[in-house]
Amino acid sequence: MAADIRREIINSVAASFIMSVLIFIILDTKLTKFTKFYTNIDDYSIWWLPLSVLLGAFIHDSYFYWLHRLLHHKRIFKHSHVIHHQSNNPSPFASYSFNFIEAIGEGLIIPVLLFIVPFHLISLYCFIVLGFIINAYGHLGYELAPKWFRTSFLFHVLNTSVYHNLHHSKFHGNFGLYFRFWDKIMGTENPDYTKVYDKIQNERFNNK
Repeated sequence: MAADIRREIINSVAASFIMSVLIFIILDTKLTKFTKFYTNIDDYSIWWLPLSVLLGAFIHDSYFYWLHRLLHHKRIFKHSHVIHHQSNNPSPFASYSFNFIEAIGEGLIIPVLLFIVPFHLISLYCFIVLGFIINAYGHLGYELAPKWFRTSFLFHVLNTSVYHNLHHSKFHGNFGLYFRFWDKIMGTENPDYTKVYDKIQNERFNNK
């Protein structure tokens, strides 16, 4: 276990460095003028700050889903994504445990968004923090969702820690990051997800 965590931390730090460099190249060079990045908060409505984060999450989810499926292609998996899947029952330290190819692919979402969506520095930071939280939650290995979540419409929309943990334990299906949309549309959602989720949550709440 300790060796797994060390590996996950080393890979995550290296991948985070690569992704940070990609952001630096866009925001700290002349390329910035070709993006929609803005620094004057009055250029857009104050309401655009949270809306741009939400829009970014929807775009990121689509980007992630199709990149993730590509990384699972048998000719590509062994050269990149296999590093991430060395964690069958991952910890939060595995959130960014990628090799350099996957780190570049994952990190390119920020440049892509900056070229198509107006982002202020505040909303960009919020988007990055949101992605970090969702990744850590997905790799937590423990479900945190409250009891009411199961009977709300959000259960049918949002991913959970159980959702992504199934992806790691089964290696296929549940490719989405934030939402269940693409997995439902493309028929890649694990058919046992609801059953597994209910079993885990029933044990969790009945033991309290």
